[in-house]
Amino acid sequence: QVQLVESGGGLVQAGGSLRLSCAASGRTFSMYAMGWFRQAPGKEREFVAGISWSGGVAYYADAVKGRFTISRDNANNKVYLQMNSLKPEDTAVHYCAARRGVQVMRPPADYDYWGQGTQVTVSS
Repeated sequence: QVQLVESGGGLVQAGGSLRLSCAASGRTFSMYAMGWFRQAPGKEREFVAGISWSGGVAYYADAVKGRFTISRDNANNKVYLQMNSLKPEDTAVHYCAARRGVQVMRPPADYDYWGQGTQVTVSS
């Protein structure tokens, strides 16, 4: 069982930055691939970024590539999403998710555990 708690969301102007954090419980955190997803009102939940269990491989959605960076700290059971050059279209509830296994997957259905989400609002 893994419990996930996100933090770091907030209101920021376009062009600004935020750093989201996800704290995970459990002694087997390093055995999980991790992902960040987001869901805007009226839209489906979408993949933003994912990182392998070791942190050696990362994937990004085209919409955030070059602006966002995912990282993890297995010693402290944390995953981060550094978001730069934010745009109004990045406004959404952002979720941290964990899946058993080493491989990063993009579909939300492939993830086993979810956090409660943190709101990111980017004003124009």
